[in-house]
Amino acid sequence: MKLSTQTVVIGAGHAGVEAALASARMGVDTVLFTLSLDAVANMPCNPSIGGTAKGHLVYEIDALGGEMGRAADKVTLQSRTLNLGKGAAVYSKRIQADRRKYQNIMKHTIELTQNLRLIQAEIVEILTDNDPTRPQITGVRTHLGETWECSAVIIATGTHLGGRIFVGDVNYAAGPDGMLPANALTNSLLSLGVKMMRFKTGTPARVKRSSIDFSVLEVQPGEQCPLPYSQDNVEQLFYDKQQIPCHIVYTNEKTHEVILSNIKRSALYSGQIHGTGPRYCPSIEDKLVRFADKPRHQLFVEPMGEDNEEMYVQGFSTSLPPDVQYQMLRTLDGFENAEIMRYAYAIEYDCADPLQMLATLEFKAIDGLYGAGQFNGTSGYEEAAAQGLVAGINAARRAKGQEPVILTRSQSYIGTLIDDLVTKGTHEPYRMMTSRSEYRLLLRQDNADLRLTPIGYECGLISDDRYNMLQSKIESVENEKNRLETTHISMQRANDFLALHALPPIKSGCSLADLLRRPELTYADLAPVDDARPELSRRVLETVEIDVKYEGYIKRAFAEAQRQQKLEDKHLSPDIDYTQIRGLRLEAAQKLNAVKPLTIGQASRISGVNPADVSVLLIWLGIK
Repeated sequence: MKLSTQTVVIGAGHAGVEAALASARMGVDTVLFTLSLDAVANMPCNPSIGGTAKGHLVYEIDALGGEMGRAADKVTLQSRTLNLGKGAAVYSKRIQADRRKYQNIMKHTIELTQNLRLIQAEIVEILTDNDPTRPQITGVRTHLGETWECSAVIIATGTHLGGRIFVGDVNYAAGPDGMLPANALTNSLLSLGVKMMRFKTGTPARVKRSSIDFSVLEVQPGEQCPLPYSQDNVEQLFYDKQQIPCHIVYTNEKTHEVILSNIKRSALYSGQIHGTGPRYCPSIEDKLVRFADKPRHQLFVEPMGEDNEEMYVQGFSTSLPPDVQYQMLRTLDGFENAEIMRYAYAIEYDCADPLQMLATLEFKAIDGLYGAGQFNGTSGYEEAAAQGLVAGINAARRAKGQEPVILTRSQSYIGTLIDDLVTKGTHEPYRMMTSRSEYRLLLRQDNADLRLTPIGYECGLISDDRYNMLQSKIESVENEKNRLETTHISMQRANDFLALHALPPIKSGCSLADLLRRPELTYADLAPVDDARPELSRRVLETVEIDVKYEGYIKRAFAEAQRQQKLEDKHLSPDIDYTQIRGLRLEAAQKLNAVKPLTIGQASRISGVNPADVSVLLIWLGIK
């Protein structure tokens, strides 16, 4: 039986959901395939969204017209802003989510979206026209024998592709949460010449809430009056929202003794697992080996939802057998009678080397084939959703005969994420961190809409009302910054105010902006000397305060971004044979031929390409 569509998305995790919604909302007929309708937008690991740098990604997804932030706001159990003591560039929102409600909202959103069909079936083969130079996608085949003709395929298989679960000395083929694995698709990709890798991740046990003595645990409350992720959600509605506390517990000497005495029973140390695990989210046994000098490790006890008894023990991921899992859990304070509802496990899975992809997330060698999420070697729901959104946008624009969207490093964390993957590759599950960006002060959470909403609007993912809101915010921010710069107060009044805050006096009058630039003062602090203060939203005020306080630093960062942009504007053809360029070192030529950069800027970031090689390329371009 032959059916047809324009774009096929394989996998309905966080990457697949965003890809399918973006494609369909842009008017392209789209089919989203999943192994199980019950696993749409599943959170098989931590039921949280956001965190350091990940919160930035969620704001950027929302700014472009994605769905993750909107849904997360509706299922927030607790909200916190991390890194408040480190400066505005790294403020990162993180919410604890109701896992099942999030899934239900996402699934229903998909079901109600025009141009989008959600189908439970396993895709076992990618079909092409077999062109020997650059094959073109022609369709996919399901395990039931159906053939779907299409011109673009987005692979977003998560950890299902070749998935294998490990618990102690037991291992079996499965996806996360005991779901079905996808075992046939890897062979189809290999036959198309796709280079595959094998990665590993894991998850901790889920413990029954009523079996934990919370009275001896450290309480971790949520923040007061949190701002929502999405610009579509009214901030006032979140001010008084009831939040569920999380808790903190620590491993101890007994915990470490149990783990280390049984470490050879861990699949990670018994030689069963061959995939590469995440550096920044290791299993507890790996932590004890790497950080042998640490007497304890912090663990977070977090709810999975309002109406279920499962508690997630963040930081306690393991592949030790069930009896050891019980022993180690019950050494923790408050967990003496802990009952496990789901055992911890490690999972190995197949993924693609992202060096095979363009910054559009389309494969260089296969026309119309895109990758997104853990299939591209990343970890995390937010990284997956961001890639899925970009892949969905570009597949849709391709179908409509439009130029692709390529986000730059100076423009977004999403651009940084994708550029890192397709330029440097990854040998372990990639995780986004603020330290990966050289433009952190430009890429803040508060200005994600200013940076990216115009792109989402041009793509058709942002409504007129939402775009008008942006224009209003831009006007309000600029007006308020100008008012602060031009509103002056006398020396006497300023010194009286400064004395109240135990700050040294000044020798002349000053503007409100001058006072705000003092690190000890906030916008709210200035109220007693600000007689004409307008009523503005918290979103506007946050951007105003940061822009004024860090004005000098922001200007320098912007100048550096403009300098780098000159290299990004110098384009390179993907057909260049770099071994034919005289003066280019052999190593550089080989690395450039492997990556096939599209700009001089991208070429400069390839490992093995040094500044002298870039100079050779610039001279060659000038002569050419």
